[in-house]
Amino acid sequence: MLRTVTKLTESTKVKGRWYVELDGGESLPVNVNIIADFSLFTGRELTEEECEALRAAALSMSAKARALELLGRRAMSRRELTDKLTERGVSDGDAQAAADYLTGLGYLDDAQYAATLTRHYAQKGYGKARIRQELYRRGVPKELWDDALSEMPEDTGAIDALIDRRLRGEKPDKKELKRLTDMLLRRGFSWDEIRSALSRYDFSEGYDDE
Repeated sequence: MLRTVTKLTESTKVKGRWYVELDGGESLPVNVNIIADFSLFTGRELTEEECEALRAAALSMSAKARALELLGRRAMSRRELTDKLTERGVSDGDAQAAADYLTGLGYLDDAQYAATLTRHYAQKGYGKARIRQELYRRGVPKELWDDALSEMPEDTGAIDALIDRRLRGEKPDKKELKRLTDMLLRRGFSWDEIRSALSRYDFSEGYDDE
């Protein structure tokens, strides 16, 4: 059974987008590449196989457009992007293809994203353990974590600033010292980092890591 192209119109809202209408009222979003690939024009007759291929091309194009829109809002990992696409009804195959496409263009880069996340949370005063949690939560591949974390500054400014802000120059009792260390642990600092930081203050006596 043949289907006929009844109309081919350019979108007035989205630059570069066109719509091809088939007899029966079906309308598919396309671009100039799809138009050229399928030799589309008003009156063109398409076989059912060509229609199926045209639908697949339209879905793939829409997935790439959605992916580009999502990345335009904020940076994200490949897994975050593909998850959001599938949540919006995009097939897994089209979501992966869209991610491949944007990776090829340089818009999607897990290694760069990992480095950006690490810098962001380090500047906010978080330790490596907490940053690892964020990298995991955001779907960054584990093999990229060490390289990103290796770029963290080794200075003690962040943890010292947190201690100073918490204590405001006062010597803590044992309960406050416990609350302080718990807070630093939640921030992702290791026991060694906490012990080293506390050793720079006179109240380090009685510190117990059990």
